[in-house]
Amino acid sequence: MGIPGRAVAAVVLAAAAAVGTIGTAGAATPTGGGTGTDGGTGRQARAWLPEPSGPYPIGTTALHLTDAGREDPWHPGQRRELMISLWYPTSHPAAGDDRAPYMEPAAGRHFDGPDGVGLLNYGTEPGRTDWSAIRTHARRDAPALAGGPRPVVLYSPGLGDPRTWGTALVEDLASRGYVVVTVDHTYEASEVAFPGGDLAPSVLPGMLGQPGLDIGAVLRKAMDTRVADTRFVLDQLDRLDRLAVLGGRPGLPAGLAGALDLGRIGMVGQSAGGFTALQTMHDDPRITAGVNMDGQLHFPGPDGHTGVFLPSVAEDGLDRPFLLMGTGSDDSGSYRDQPGWNALWQHSTGWRADVTLTGSRHGSYTDGQPLLPQLARQGVLSADQLRRDVGDIRPGRAELATRSYVASFFDRWLRGQDDHLLDGPSARFPEMAYER
Repeated sequence: MGIPGRAVAAVVLAAAAAVGTIGTAGAATPTGGGTGTDGGTGRQARAWLPEPSGPYPIGTTALHLTDAGREDPWHPGQRRELMISLWYPTSHPAAGDDRAPYMEPAAGRHFDGPDGVGLLNYGTEPGRTDWSAIRTHARRDAPALAGGPRPVVLYSPGLGDPRTWGTALVEDLASRGYVVVTVDHTYEASEVAFPGGDLAPSVLPGMLGQPGLDIGAVLRKAMDTRVADTRFVLDQLDRLDRLAVLGGRPGLPAGLAGALDLGRIGMVGQSAGGFTALQTMHDDPRITAGVNMDGQLHFPGPDGHTGVFLPSVAEDGLDRPFLLMGTGSDDSGSYRDQPGWNALWQHSTGWRADVTLTGSRHGSYTDGQPLLPQLARQGVLSADQLRRDVGDIRPGRAELATRSYVASFFDRWLRGQDDHLLDGPSARFPEMAYER
């Protein structure tokens, strides 16, 4: 990702964290020393995703989309291209090598390289982890389970993170009967693998290293691009839905186009993805309900550190349901302690709730929560770095709480099924502080 010097990277990435996006792990010195528990053999670390909790097996498929009507804001002169994945219930469970890889090989190598987000966001030692060897629980291109259409949930990752970095939550929602659409924001995400082997790495680190750059302006550009990406994806889902009437899209798994209930759309995201979810919900009435997992709702000034500039979603509020999920990070917690969240809360008329996961950190709502502790035990990152990434909450409890609250929210507002978890504090989850 091309920042000239780790010290510059640390300053720039810390500035970007002002909108709850890229973290400061780039300031960490690699600690594994190339040995860890591999005894100096060079064997790469391995990790596993937690099992989904729902009753359905999962299928997944990737789509390459081109927005012919929009120039790429990061690469003028070319059309905007995106990769998305759909995750959905199937009757064909995956096993062994039938399970789709967590990352494509080229993407995994870049993610794990010296310029990848593994190091820059999470402090993992480059070259130590085989990310493409991690397997999901989904069968690639499996036919969709009959019985739809099903509610649709979009997922947007944090700034710099690839769309795969929320797979544990995404798989769990799909196993519960949702169709989940994950979106890569090209040239902002660490890397995006396109069909044919092309890899599009992020332009942000090299750009942010330029002297005199207006950090706030770059982050506003990133957010505008994300919202435009998401609305384009919604348009394409509508096109798939219309194609289903004509027998479906060639190459799409059987039954998938007809499985989309576009009258019931929700969106969830982590960090900048949470910001994206609520801002898109503000701008586009097709989104019924949204979850913001630890994404601040304000922009900094040009230096990336000072100033609080509110987006329209915070200034105007929302008239539809939303859930805020904070962490124990210093710049997170209750909505009352965050200027953007507080403004959104005061200006909104829709149902809303705020929960904070005690003992967590900014990465706790990502796949960092289940994967990084496993990698730390193999020497890929230090115990101190692990605590900075995901706190000291037990991984299993953090994962269960995240899944339960997100599913409860969407079940309530997209399916009309209320388990009352979001009515108030829960004895089942004493680590979740609750506010209404």
